[in-house]
Amino acid sequence: MNKIVVLDGYTLNPGDLSWKALEALGEVRVYDRTKEDEIIERIGDSDIVLTNKTVLTEETLKACPAIRYIGCMSTGYNVLDVRRANELGIVVTNIPAYGTEAVAQFTMALLLEITSQVGLHSAAVRRGKWSESPDFCFWEAPLIELYGKTMGIIGYGAIGQSVARKAEAFGMEVLAYRRTPDKSKETEHCHMVSLEEIYAKSDIITLHCPLNEENEEMINKETIGKMKDGVILLNTGRGKLIREADLRDALNSGKVAGAGVYVVSAEPVNPDNPLLHAKNLWMTPHIAWAALETRQRLMNILIENIRAFLRGEPINEVH
Repeated sequence: MNKIVVLDGYTLNPGDLSWKALEALGEVRVYDRTKEDEIIERIGDSDIVLTNKTVLTEETLKACPAIRYIGCMSTGYNVLDVRRANELGIVVTNIPAYGTEAVAQFTMALLLEITSQVGLHSAAVRRGKWSESPDFCFWEAPLIELYGKTMGIIGYGAIGQSVARKAEAFGMEVLAYRRTPDKSKETEHCHMVSLEEIYAKSDIITLHCPLNEENEEMINKETIGKMKDGVILLNTGRGKLIREADLRDALNSGKVAGAGVYVVSAEPVNPDNPLLHAKNLWMTPHIAWAALETRQRLMNILIENIRAFLRGEPINEVH
């Protein structure tokens, strides 16, 4: 019988999903979280290992020779050296494209919170400010209409394209950048342009590109300086796309009017992260993927990945 271990299953399934489909594939042990010094012992003689953020070092892989398959419970797979795993005969898979619409929706949620200030005003009403107001309405911060604004999208894969459709529905113009421009993706209100044009012309800039050596900290003092005064910045991509101290300074100076992020450079966020000391910054704990429907879709793909591996026909394999 296959021996399956889930090293950190809590964020995928805190109790509102079911592991039954996984249990039908073998003997299953599920751990909410696994500390570094517990990894090897918990893997033991398991041949199928499932991980989200638990790091599997080369030392771990060599210490657990029974491993035949590692299933990353995420799109990213930088928790292990995939090439070394492959050299050891281990198949590695990930979960592609499960959260496209959820992340795009969350991007717009951040933008709407910044521009419409719903949370701020709901809290003010509950404090009694509306009841005490001499007028029929009041507002405690500037409100911004999105119609006619220009959104710059950096990274124009599935998520970027979904965000573009939503921005167009709000009556916005869209400028999009990808390393390999594809004019077939253009519409009447969406055009492929250079990064420089996005920086110069966008009222809102949103990041949806994968992280690599070339774009690490691409949002920094220099590139922020090329942006419009009062630009809004959104990051639902990767935390290290931004040099966080530079964004803090730009927010505190007013160069950037507001920023919404659900990822940071190190997670959970460090207490000394510069963004925690920035004005007009909305930060959430990496939750764009966490809707019930989205996590169920991830679970379904996870199970199908394992089934395909057991049939000898791996899918969603990474190298």
